[in-house]
Amino acid sequence: MNEMSTETLSVVLEREVSYPPEKIWRALTQPHLIEEWLMTNDFKPEKGHRFNLRADWGAVDCEVQAIEPHKILVYSWDTKDLKSTVTWTLTPTDSGTQIRMEQSGFRPDQQPYFRGAHAGWPRFLDAMERVLERLD
Repeated sequence: MNEMSTETLSVVLEREVSYPPEKIWRALTQPHLIEEWLMTNDFKPEKGHRFNLRADWGAVDCEVQAIEPHKILVYSWDTKDLKSTVTWTLTPTDSGTQIRMEQSGFRPDQQPYFRGAHAGWPRFLDAMERVLERLD
């Protein structure tokens, strides 16, 4: 084992939206809303809660690692071969909220997963924005 094999890659997205953190938090933590922008799920906003995200291409096994309402949500994101972590950070701004999403843990030999995440997360975030538009 050399040092190189422990280096992992991250996908990072940052986007400012004109909604308060409380509203975005609902989209991140309410199962019926998560389903609208991400996947079918059995999420609960509790540290240690294990949940699944399901899509037609398969399922993701997750566990809530850290949760700080309206600020931080961290969960593991494990598929058959990929062990990764998704971290959402919400930072209030003058005009709304800065959303930061980081998925970390891609090994250098997992380029297809890395590219897939690079392509997929912006679409998920677009879909989340459409959900936020409709929320009261």
